[in-house]
Order: sequence, then C-alpha cells, then structure tokens
Amino acid sequence: MQLRRAQTVKQTPTRRHARFLFSVPVMLRYLLPDGLRTTRGMSVDISEGGMAAVVQAGLHVGETVEINLALPASPLHTLAIVRYVTGGRSGFEFLGLTPEQRSKISHATVAV
Repeated sequence: MQLRRAQTVKQTPTRRHARFLFSVPVMLRYLLPDGLRTTRGMSVDISEGGMAAVVQAGLHVGETVEINLALPASPLHTLAIVRYVTGGRSGFEFLGLTPEQRSKISHATVAV
C-alpha cells in the first residue's frame, strides 16, 4: 500500500484537509427500502475529512454509508455521507470520526 500527496487533486478554498492518493479495497454498506446492501470498490484518495472511491453500486448523493477500508496500521470503520457521484466515482464525507480515527488517517498520510 502506497500513499502519495495527491498532486492531481485540486485543492479548493472550502477543503479543510489535504488529500492523498490512496488505493486500497473498500467495502460499503448502505440501506435501501428492500434491505441492507453491500458493495465493493477501490479508494482513490483520502483525507481526514473524507475520501473518493470507485464503487460498483449506484449510490446517490445524500445517502449514508458504512465504509470499511484498510489503513496501514489498522482498519478504518466509519459512517460517511455521499457528497458526489460522477460515473463510477463517488466522494464521501466522514461523519463523527473519533480523535483516534482521525489520528489513524493522519498517521497514514504523514509518512508521504
């Protein structure tokens, strides 16, 4: 697993955290009217505020998902809201990260 500062990702004035290229398998779980769904994908980049991933499912902006992904030290399990969907790529804003979870992400990206 290799992390690099995302030079191709445009930083906007509204972005609070720097993003880093980060490519690992991701598992998402989300609720539909007919039940719980699970899908898989591949992360594209990550920050302390959220991440982007290419996923197999047709997610919708505003949906809440559970995200599971492998960070170098230990797995990250958290909730996120879908902020954008473009083609197969989706952007997620992490919800309610604990200080420990933020630290995991920070430590994973500091080594870059």
